[in-house]
Amino acid sequence: MSATPTAQAGQGTGLLFAVLGAVGFSFKAILVKLAYQYRVDAETLLALRMGLSLPFFVTMGVVADRRARHRLEGRDWLWMSGLGFCGYYLASYLDFLGLRYISAALERLILFLYPTLVIVLSALFLGKPVGRRALLALGLCYLGIGLAVGHDLHLAGQAADVLLGFALVFGSALSYALYLMGNGEVVGRLGSLRVTAFATMIACVLCIGQFLVLRPLSALDLPWQVYALGLAMALFSTVAPVWLVSEAISRLGAGPVSLTGTLGPVITIFLGWLLLDETIGSGQIMGAMLVIAGVLVMARRN
Repeated sequence: MSATPTAQAGQGTGLLFAVLGAVGFSFKAILVKLAYQYRVDAETLLALRMGLSLPFFVTMGVVADRRARHRLEGRDWLWMSGLGFCGYYLASYLDFLGLRYISAALERLILFLYPTLVIVLSALFLGKPVGRRALLALGLCYLGIGLAVGHDLHLAGQAADVLLGFALVFGSALSYALYLMGNGEVVGRLGSLRVTAFATMIACVLCIGQFLVLRPLSALDLPWQVYALGLAMALFSTVAPVWLVSEAISRLGAGPVSLTGTLGPVITIFLGWLLLDETIGSGQIMGAMLVIAGVLVMARRN
């Protein structure tokens, strides 16, 4: 039985939202690299991004909480505090630090490894078996990353910087993988949008607090371009993608939406070439194809 016109329209809207969400998340590294051209540090830029995002997530959280059937308890706040720390504060901070040293394209590819890290962590700590498909996916992903790192090493000439950037962004991916594992424990009970909103609010407070501890207020004396880029980061690469992906999942389901995320590395490679004059090499293209192939294999492992 074919889908009704209304259902088809809903699916089309869901697909559009999923693609726009992938584009928004992919644009973040480009905006960060553009902001770094004005000599702003990672702590100030991250506080700017999260501070401008905070009002939107407060609104999102209030609306989601009013619609929820169950009130939040003390243990729920503990869970969301941990999720906010791992998934949105630590992951973002390490990512911003790493973008000082590596290209936006390599950063996106490294972050794209988080599904492989979920598999490895689940095997180590939850005793979940790793099948042949998962092993194939791991091999494809890490071979691809090796090619992409080699591309950056060839261009940068400073192996120590590239390896430091790799380590920082890999730490970001690891932190996000831990967030996803914890998210699965509470999202079914509390609701995806509410967990995302409150966890991000906590991360916003942590980022702003970190800035106030490490930097004087005079550090906010920045060119208007940095504020414009920070606002773009908040709206188009933080708030909008979170909402778009949540709405896409409600229309399509998590599986199809996760597959649209494979567009991320390709979009970032293109935007890096277009806006940052980053060189596109054969190693980078092959690396991206292998990483995407590995993630697709994992997505279809069942």
